[in-house]
Amino acid sequence: MAFERVTINPAQMGGVPCIRGLRIPVATVVDMVAAGMTTAEILADFPDLEAADIIEALRWPALSAPQ
Repeated sequence: MAFERVTINPAQMGGVPCIRGLRIPVATVVDMVAAGMTTAEILADFPDLEAADIIEALRWPALSAPQ
């Protein structure tokens, strides 16, 4: 499964998966959704994000885990 919006760069954020090379970790977005925040609230907090970033961030943990 290819991820277009999740990037991993060892020189950025210690190689933590981030959204589109931004310094916004996937885990942060997932945690915000888990805490009950809506897409609109997340986008208001992180104006550089797009709705598609949130969708892909939610797919990342399930699809990137070793089988």
